[in-house]
Amino acid sequence: MSVALVVVRPSWAPGQHDLAVSELVLDHQPARDSTQAGSLAKGGPRTTGALLRAMRPRQWVKNLLVFVAPAAAGVLGHGHVALETFGAGALFCAASSGTYLFNDVVDAEADRRHPQKHRRPIASGALGVKGALAAASVLVASSVTGAQLLGGWPLFGVLAVYVTVSLTYSLGLKNQPVLELAAVAAGFVLRAIAGGAATHVPLSSWFLAVTSFGALFIVTGKRVAEHRALGDARDLHRRVLAQYTRSFLQSTLTLTAAATVTTYCLWAFERAGLMSSAAHHKVWIQLTVVPFTIAVLHVLRVLDAGAGAAPEDLAFADRILQFLGVLWVLCFAIGIYG
Repeated sequence: MSVALVVVRPSWAPGQHDLAVSELVLDHQPARDSTQAGSLAKGGPRTTGALLRAMRPRQWVKNLLVFVAPAAAGVLGHGHVALETFGAGALFCAASSGTYLFNDVVDAEADRRHPQKHRRPIASGALGVKGALAAASVLVASSVTGAQLLGGWPLFGVLAVYVTVSLTYSLGLKNQPVLELAAVAAGFVLRAIAGGAATHVPLSSWFLAVTSFGALFIVTGKRVAEHRALGDARDLHRRVLAQYTRSFLQSTLTLTAAATVTTYCLWAFERAGLMSSAAHHKVWIQLTVVPFTIAVLHVLRVLDAGAGAAPEDLAFADRILQFLGVLWVLCFAIGIYG
């Protein structure tokens, strides 16, 4: 419903009354919904740019997890393995972007009330709902089909489970405390499993354990930061936050951080133990524990300071975390491929 405020000017200002009325009516028109606004730029470069932003390419950094299993197995240097891994990573980029589009359509109303998320293309009206859903369908369908062609049924199954969990999360699982943490964490774990499925690399129990606890640590950290940053209005932006207490999230964060470091140490020492006794570089695998543990502690400090609501921003902007990441990669690469 539009609201018009009429201001009557003195009669000695002819013609200005109509102008004043028209200006105020325009100022009080209700905002177009996302479907109407998105249709204004349909097919133009603005819509293309809005679609690309809605696909969240910054979050594709998560898909680097696809490379971990073949890298840890020491086979990433093989040409066909590298191609299969890159292919699996590209498929997850398409699938994750499709599920992001669908999630943003579902969350559009809540996003409009969020201090940052209201700028998202669908929430702001830069991208129409129909166009977003059409793009999401194409991206998801092409990724699942591509998985079958690239890695057969194992990769197809992993990607299908990822899409199912993501859509279930968007449709209501996100409002269930604890279960929503597990659902988001599952997305990280499935990425790591996909790397093994695409390249036929077996995954160890400790590898799956460290991936699972690490994913829960990241997701819980995001909730801790959101819980603090959004304040008393947190339930307007993410309903499940009203069902978490600060102490619960902090305890969960500490627990998952400890489990992540412990399982990583067990994986690293197991991996070094499986190497040939003649391998002189196995100590470098064990040394990766140092930058890994310091990185976890650094993230804990950042979260305790009230930052870290967007993990991908830490990956792109936090210089200390980037340095520790490079140090970990160097130790890891020397230990596996040196």
